[in-house]
Amino acid sequence: MKTLEDLFEHQLKDLYSVEIQLVPALSTMAKMASDYKLRRAFENHLRETKEQKNRLEAILDELHITPQEATCKTMEGLIKEVKIFISQAEDDEVIDIGLMAEAQRVEHYEISGYGTAIRYARELGYRAIANKLQDSLNEEYDADNIMGKLAEVRLNKKAINEI
Repeated sequence: MKTLEDLFEHQLKDLYSVEIQLVPALSTMAKMASDYKLRRAFENHLRETKEQKNRLEAILDELHITPQEATCKTMEGLIKEVKIFISQAEDDEVIDIGLMAEAQRVEHYEISGYGTAIRYARELGYRAIANKLQDSLNEEYDADNIMGKLAEVRLNKKAINEI
């Protein structure tokens, strides 16, 4: 990579890999959630993730970039952590709370990635692309806030009361 354009392309490909990996992971997380509101939050974000993937495909197409088959290793690791957690957790309430924590880790990675891509797009003069990326960033912030509120208001209290 020699230019900001090269770095921007790399960032877009990374985000695309992230969204591709998240589709099956969010589906699994929704199935594992025992709390109705949590399950719905995962299902809603799964729909958003599919839209984000489509948004990135349109951006890549507009820029004449072919996404490579490279896998974002960071997201691969985060998803592996989710799978390890699921295999070790035994109580439904603990699973729900743990899923929220794992989901927030994923959201924070995506927030960082989208924020960086938006800065690059603006610097390169891609205002319309920056706006599309901002839509995805807003969805990531919303998903993170929903997980945080569910954890604070509902599930943490349930788990504490059962102890």
